[in-house]
Amino acid sequence: MHNYFVVGNPIDHSLSPLVHNYWFKKYKIVGTYERKRLEEKDLKNFVYEMKVNKFINGANITVPFKNKIIPFLDALTDISKKTLSVNTIFKKNGKLVGENTDATAFYNTLHKDYSLSSGHELKTLIIGAGGVTSSIIWAVRKLSGTNGQIYITNRTKQKASSLLKEINQINSEQGVFDGRINILNWGEIPDVNLIVNTTSVGLGQNERLPLDFEKFKDNKNILFYDLIYNPKETCFLSEAKQRGNKTMNGEMMFLLQAAGAFYNWTKKKVEINDDVINLLNQ
Repeated sequence: MHNYFVVGNPIDHSLSPLVHNYWFKKYKIVGTYERKRLEEKDLKNFVYEMKVNKFINGANITVPFKNKIIPFLDALTDISKKTLSVNTIFKKNGKLVGENTDATAFYNTLHKDYSLSSGHELKTLIIGAGGVTSSIIWAVRKLSGTNGQIYITNRTKQKASSLLKEINQINSEQGVFDGRINILNWGEIPDVNLIVNTTSVGLGQNERLPLDFEKFKDNKNILFYDLIYNPKETCFLSEAKQRGNKTMNGEMMFLLQAAGAFYNWTKKKVEINDDVINLLNQ
């Protein structure tokens, strides 16, 4: 029996067990997938347990541990190094490897589902400076190429500044400097065509972000994207939809990152069909 976990705090909202256990059954793979709520102080022991227990074959990492898990891993994939973010752990030659399937999942939802081709001039506001923010930056850069502008606003401005410093450090090591990222005051909204909520605001009922939605009323050229998939429509998306804006929740990104993780563990390419999507709507 192969065991897999999704690790985070909070974790009760996660629908990952529904999806992965469905795929285990569909593809006749003997495995179980469970939620595991941890405190930050528990991460080191959890990683050690993964390494020595031959029955634990992988894990997903969610809020707020996508950065904090990194020091305890043996290796990182290239994209995890570039984003300093891990949402998937798999075993390879006795080592624990950190992977980031969030970044490619977000990229694909815009590139395919929202029909944005590479080189599109994106002006993006990212709300939040947590573990997934660097993945969104990576995807937006890949979509917009040398065009576009990125803004970050976070409740604690220092946290956003620290994130930008880390990103610039990675770029400098690769001989690249990107001055397109700017840190804004909390709640400040520039002229953009993509607003992405990466925070957990919206997991709870009636939780609202401090945004002036009236600024973008009836603007069909702007997309409001919430990474939250449960609930399907947060106040952030509801407010935008009421004012005639385009909206997208994190459902497809969630499924694409899950498919990427599943492949890393099993080398099985899964199909994201109506049956899988309906699991999230039960």
